[in-house]
Amino acid sequence: MLKIGKITMGAVMTNCYFVYQEGTNRVLFVDPADKGALLYERLKDAGFEVAAILLTHGHFDHIWGVDELRARSGAKVYAYEGEKELLENSDLNASGQAGRPCTVQADVLLKDKEKVTIEDMTFEVIATPGHTGGSCCFYFEDDGILISGDTLFEESVGRTDLPTGSPRAIVRSIQERLLVLPEEVKVYPGHGPATTIGHEAKYNPFV
Repeated sequence: MLKIGKITMGAVMTNCYFVYQEGTNRVLFVDPADKGALLYERLKDAGFEVAAILLTHGHFDHIWGVDELRARSGAKVYAYEGEKELLENSDLNASGQAGRPCTVQADVLLKDKEKVTIEDMTFEVIATPGHTGGSCCFYFEDDGILISGDTLFEESVGRTDLPTGSPRAIVRSIQERLLVLPEEVKVYPGHGPATTIGHEAKYNPFV
């Protein structure tokens, strides 16, 4: 059975998640928002080791901690292939505008619908362009967990006014790729509280 933990940090209170099998200490860490060294120490103090770093998209508030966490943990960074350009460009990922230019090169580029198993944890990559051109979600089907990044929030959606964003695309992504999932799937967004697919299908005014 999978367990999921959350650390909220950074300039805009980004949710960083770590997923692990109950009874084990190897985690998949999603979206290191900032202070990667601090994240590493907090996980280490709690008895966890980072097996992999997953990125839902490349905005500054989801990547500022990547390189420090990667350097200390030795873990590889996984991202959807459609986000490569934005990750590697500080103008596109808005880190330059935020006053701290940052770029990230993923070690592994993933494809849409690809299923990946790391440390006996299997997730599917769901491409959800809209918040950025290469935004994606990670779906742990067996445990009914969706890590949605900044695509889908509780009764809201991610902003689309930054480079490569598209309001039409984000609505289409949510309707066609996420709301087709089982109603009971728990959604863990990049900001704010968790929700479910069923709740968003009924109450999200944007989709």
